[in-house]
Amino acid sequence: MRFVPHDYQRYCITRIIQDETVALFLDMGLGKTVITLTAVCDLIFNRFQVCRCLVIAPKKVAEDTWTREQGKWDHLGLLKIRPVLGPKDKRVRALNSPGNVFVVNRENVPWLVDYYRNAWPFDMVVIDESSSFKSHQAKRFKSLKNIRGHIRRMVELTGTPSPNGLTDLWAQIYLLDGGKRLGRTVTEYRNNYFIPSARNATTIFSYEPRPGAEEEIQRRIRDICISLSAKDYLSLPERIDNVRYIQLDPKARKAYSEMERERILELPGGVLDAGSAAVLSGKLLQLANGAVYHTTEAMAGDEAVQSREVVEIHDNKLEGFMELLEELSGKHMLVFYNFQHDLTRIKRILAKTKLAVRELRAPVDISDWNAGQIDILLAHPASVAYGLNLQDGGSDVVWFGLNWNLELYQQANARLHRQGQKHTVYVHHLLAAGTVDEDVMQALQRKGDCQAALLEALKARVDKYFQQKDT
Repeated sequence: MRFVPHDYQRYCITRIIQDETVALFLDMGLGKTVITLTAVCDLIFNRFQVCRCLVIAPKKVAEDTWTREQGKWDHLGLLKIRPVLGPKDKRVRALNSPGNVFVVNRENVPWLVDYYRNAWPFDMVVIDESSSFKSHQAKRFKSLKNIRGHIRRMVELTGTPSPNGLTDLWAQIYLLDGGKRLGRTVTEYRNNYFIPSARNATTIFSYEPRPGAEEEIQRRIRDICISLSAKDYLSLPERIDNVRYIQLDPKARKAYSEMERERILELPGGVLDAGSAAVLSGKLLQLANGAVYHTTEAMAGDEAVQSREVVEIHDNKLEGFMELLEELSGKHMLVFYNFQHDLTRIKRILAKTKLAVRELRAPVDISDWNAGQIDILLAHPASVAYGLNLQDGGSDVVWFGLNWNLELYQQANARLHRQGQKHTVYVHHLLAAGTVDEDVMQALQRKGDCQAALLEALKARVDKYFQQKDT
């Protein structure tokens, strides 16, 4: 296929060629992959400024998207892309095979750095979904930071550079400029631009920007960051959100209320921090979906052995799910689950139908979905969050269970609501009424700090139950 770039794509390609470090904060669907490959191809074959390019990507994207995109466009035919994936011996063979673009999943970055040590061979590195390098404590960030001096060109790509707030930016910008713009340490960055927003006597759980900090940060990074919004350049089909509330039956409602009350009353002194909030929220989200993990302990000789089993509580949400499927009869649906027992229970009930059901595991599942051979594609949002093009296979998204991760939610929905989609996209949410499901939905719709929303939502429940206990 002949590539005719839009003006904004031409501008981005030029910036990658001209600037040795640049971040493309482009909305989903604006063509980050073809933009980058076009620039890489020019730098290698026309300008002779790059010899070997490394692409670091989420695993599913590394498996499929970059090689698929290269094969799609005529002008990229000279590129030889080598996926560096799988067992160690397979990765080593790929690294030692002829090629000019090597694609590795982000989990293997520490291994790759250790494999080459001071003989780092890649003069250009592209980080696809650079927000996965937002943590300054992560091994992948530390490894890349250690060999940053051996990399001449660095490109970062993401549509969500700061999903949890501006604190996410420091590590990403540091990999571009070594700390010139936002500070050489994360402590310096926080001290300059933020104040604590949630803390106890010893620990700061979250930060909020100082007045004017956002504008100052944007000013400092403007020269190396390009930010473009899809709505300004693309005519995307309409997206319609549908929220369906599932009423819990009396038995399920009683079980939910008991778990909520007992878990909250277990908290020492009623203190709720980020760690305990996440555990409590996870249990309540499980129960809202219909099942919970239960850990038991038994003695095996002199040792205590723990085992985890699934306790099924109700089928209310499954029943609502099947009713929705009946209403959407004949449509192909991308269904997101939250917990493994959600997947097990969904597959069990769908086995009773004649629908073509598949769990997203391999590139062939993507191809078959886009070819219309799958009625229901089951996926965890983390497995499809970045880069996968699924818009040809359907236009209905179903969220069986939500989680608090705004980035995953936005990216997962963008698998269908993106450039190339020909139909109105419907995003269906199944929410257990009167449960933490509603808190999560409200937080995602506000598109704010979901961790702060989690803490606020659960703190209200803590206060309620401890007030009842005292009276």
